[in-house]
Amino acid sequence: MYTIDFSHPSSLYFVGIGGISMSGLAKLLSDAGFQVSGSDRAPSAVTEMLRDRGITVFYGQKAENMTGAIDCVIFTAAIHPDNPEYRAAHERQLPCLTRGQLMGQVMKNYRTPIAVSGTHGKTTTTSMIGEVLVKANLDPTLAIGGILKDVGGNMRIGHSDYFVTEACEYTNSFLDFFPKISVILNIGEDHLDFFKDLEDIRRSFRRFAQLLPADGCLIINGEVERLEEITGDLPCPVITFGTETCDYYATDISYDSLGNPSFILHDKAGNARAVSLGVPGEHNVSNALAAFAVADVLSVPQALADAALKAYKGTDRRFEHKGVIGGVTVIDDYAHHPTEITATLKAAGNYPHRKLWCVFQPHTYTRTKAYLKEFARALSLADEVVLADIYPARETDTLGVHSEDLQKEIQALGHTCHYFPSFDEIENFLLENCINGDMLITMGAGDVVKVGENLLGI
Repeated sequence: MYTIDFSHPSSLYFVGIGGISMSGLAKLLSDAGFQVSGSDRAPSAVTEMLRDRGITVFYGQKAENMTGAIDCVIFTAAIHPDNPEYRAAHERQLPCLTRGQLMGQVMKNYRTPIAVSGTHGKTTTTSMIGEVLVKANLDPTLAIGGILKDVGGNMRIGHSDYFVTEACEYTNSFLDFFPKISVILNIGEDHLDFFKDLEDIRRSFRRFAQLLPADGCLIINGEVERLEEITGDLPCPVITFGTETCDYYATDISYDSLGNPSFILHDKAGNARAVSLGVPGEHNVSNALAAFAVADVLSVPQALADAALKAYKGTDRRFEHKGVIGGVTVIDDYAHHPTEITATLKAAGNYPHRKLWCVFQPHTYTRTKAYLKEFARALSLADEVVLADIYPARETDTLGVHSEDLQKEIQALGHTCHYFPSFDEIENFLLENCINGDMLITMGAGDVVKVGENLLGI
């Protein structure tokens, strides 16, 4: 594997530089003196931000983009061998790294790298931990899979030995990491276009846990099934969070008028204290327990950690309040897995509204096919469901699955469901049917956020 010499900055080319993680790494290395360039399929707010920082970004991935001196090419998991730049890099025999391999090499430059993994909740929990460390004046570097408002982006470049990043299991990329503290929020079925089944996923998380050194620490959801298979014989301490049998747990959970929880936090030392969060939903109680555990491992004063998580207002596309139009509250959320959808819609139930509308854009054909019935049950928690076409992301339609298949599953449960092939049709339908007091959630990992933004005129 090619090894980057961080003491002698070189020239790096990022294929897919507009991705949320790739763009963060591009910023970090550009600030460290590397000559950074890259490409993406189309302009976006992220690529424009990179260009404003002096990073060369090509639109359209073409072999002719890769001219001049390039010391290493970085690829995401979404790039396939038939990509023109992928082919060009290999024809020129340029050294190549995956995004995960690069992230792992970056982590080696920090004394306390923290990696947050799990099928759900990574972005929020990484952001929570980052918020705590910033408020504690520990000056961390943060690599987040979303836009954290207090940071003003997805990457915060600090000047300490603390580095916090998400650790995604897809294509086993987190197995290239070098964490000192690891968090495992949950282990569930996802990315079945790569993994064979849940047991395959569990084996991957076990290998991730085994990356920790003896002086490290694993913080893991104690409700993970067959926990000992993940944590057994690790050389480092293991801290659990979740139910009352765990080291960290919550009791007496209540919600304010915006659905934000307050609860009694019980910690590993046997202490209990009242805390409140600035983000809604019971799933965020679980995320916060992990963040509080990390704060204690790092000896952050509890009062600072409590204040940080009360002040934390979330990241973009995580139950993000977009605005109000005609008395209709518009929320956007990144949920694209049945478990995430269930958590988001349950959180919405604690938020004041008359009728709950959910505009859902399925993400990838493989995920839609694998969880058709689970999606139907989860979406039925909304009063009204509107479906957009499947967002293909890295895939092509080889499975013959369509949003109308999901519509039929929802209707078979006795629930009303509407499908429209274009955003224009969806927006017109919502304008005619959403009324004062309703809540509208646009949901999915694609570009469905545009529906709410178009309605609001932002």
